[in-house]
Amino acid sequence: MSVIDVHTHMLTLPYLELLREHGSGKYTLKKTRAGQDAVHLYDAPFMTLFPGMWDYDLRIRKMDEARVDLAIVSLTCPNAYWGGREVALKAARMVNDSMAEQQRARPDRIRFLASLPFQYADDAVAELDRCMTLGAAGVMVIANIDGEDLTAERFAPVWAAIDRRKLPVLVHPGAPQGVREMHMDEFNMIPPIGFMADTTLAFTRMIYSGFLDRYPNIKFIAAHGGATLPYLAGRLDRCWEMIPACSEVIREKPSTYLQRIWYDAVVYDSRALELCIAVAGSPDRVLYGSDYPHNIGDMAGCLARVNALPADQARRIAGKNAEGLFGV
Repeated sequence: MSVIDVHTHMLTLPYLELLREHGSGKYTLKKTRAGQDAVHLYDAPFMTLFPGMWDYDLRIRKMDEARVDLAIVSLTCPNAYWGGREVALKAARMVNDSMAEQQRARPDRIRFLASLPFQYADDAVAELDRCMTLGAAGVMVIANIDGEDLTAERFAPVWAAIDRRKLPVLVHPGAPQGVREMHMDEFNMIPPIGFMADTTLAFTRMIYSGFLDRYPNIKFIAAHGGATLPYLAGRLDRCWEMIPACSEVIREKPSTYLQRIWYDAVVYDSRALELCIAVAGSPDRVLYGSDYPHNIGDMAGCLARVNALPADQARRIAGKNAEGLFGV
């Protein structure tokens, strides 16, 4: 069976240098308390840097070791949501061009998701058009755009353009706002907790606001197994039933919307994967991912949990679903 990794990241060294120069004090590159180089949001580390983030030869070797056939690579947070208009567009273009170059060089191993300077809608739509000519398989977006909700009206032209193209969109968490107030520098809590909160908030708002109804053609993928959404599905429904504010826009239960989106299998417990499949309503809505090359990424482990499922489910989640969703 084919194995397609839909949640896996790459960037470039020039991107990191641009972030170092234009992070404006919000984003900094410095060492963690453990002495590891990492990108920080204020004083909270959220992305430890490893050579696998820019070394494609190393990536291919790791894919071969884990028996992964194809990687649909994307930029990670903070994406291109910093530095002002010129810098944001430059950041997006340099990474998109690098990924497109690797896709041309390794068409049987690499595809890519476009990054867009969402905060500048005209530039974002133009970059989307350009990336589609380069062969992008879809779009990757962070669950908040420099602290703004994905449902904000200023982003509507970008979403409309994506909807017209009926594209897959991987919604990946970023470091949530308020990291200082929540003391997330302690114990490096952004990856275990902050990211999960960011994804959960984004999709809950997209559901309750009717956003998913406004853009029915976009194929949204919730990263990390949907974060806490599978565990909270019943609570979202109960609040929709009992709290007027939760039902003032949508007429269907939130759990029905959770069956309209897709999920990756980047979870670290087989029970969590089983719950994700149950809440998704079908194994056809779940896709293999690894989060490589982040320090908690795990190509082999995530695939092992998929392969432990019943054979037909494993085949679909490992690659068949992604083939249909991304057209690869």
